[in-house]
Amino acid sequence: MLVFPKAKINLGLNITGKREDGYHNIETIFYPVGLCDALEVVAGAGLPERDILKVTGYGLEVKPEDNIVLKAVQRLRQIKHIPALRIHLHKAIPAGAGLGGGSSDAACILRTVDRMFRLNLPDEILRKIALELGSDCPYFIDSRPAFATGRGELLEPVGSILNGFHIVLLNPGIAVSTREAYENCEPEIPEKPLKDLINSPVPGWKDFIRNDFEKTVFRKYPLIAGLKAALYDSGSLYSSMSGSGSTVYGIFTGKPDLDGKLRECLIFSGSL
Repeated sequence: MLVFPKAKINLGLNITGKREDGYHNIETIFYPVGLCDALEVVAGAGLPERDILKVTGYGLEVKPEDNIVLKAVQRLRQIKHIPALRIHLHKAIPAGAGLGGGSSDAACILRTVDRMFRLNLPDEILRKIALELGSDCPYFIDSRPAFATGRGELLEPVGSILNGFHIVLLNPGIAVSTREAYENCEPEIPEKPLKDLINSPVPGWKDFIRNDFEKTVFRKYPLIAGLKAALYDSGSLYSSMSGSGSTVYGIFTGKPDLDGKLRECLIFSGSL
């Protein structure tokens, strides 16, 4: 079976408090984009008694046995019998990019294995397993626009508010540590909930929808801040860093004409 785990962007990201369990409470909107990995899963005669994972594209520095995809299969195998699998993961979503690539891969293989072997696990169980793998992992069980709170696992559907717009994703090749980004953040309750602000016209978002990680990440990596400024110079209606970085996106009314500097960092351009 061949499937395509999607990337996401964050439309706004407010860090609202530190939790007793060591995590942070956030509010954000997860929004799927067309950039995706490719995940092929094969089972049947001729396979050895253990899973085999081959990874191509981005992410080759991670040992296969440490990959979140195998961890997801192993966790699912604790509650259901699953034969050994041969898995090929081709990474088009960079790691440490704020696009949720690893979480999407993990959620996608949970869903795929459930369908392949007709396990018929309820979505609530798949999301519970996904949460053990990553805070944003439950979102990718469905990969639909959602307002997220808590650690990012409490999801409320929102409309496809960006239908008809064009998005550009730029990545400078810097992997930002999510743990480090959280350690340097300053939690604050926003004056107005993001869920209320997001329904306003997109051109006005730049005045009041923010990503709290930008303050510290831009200070450490001025190149990322420069990409955001360059997207606005290129006519973006709204630009922001996604998640804890390092990817920056721009929302346009149509496909923009990017200069050479931005084209070097381009990892995706397409309709929303």
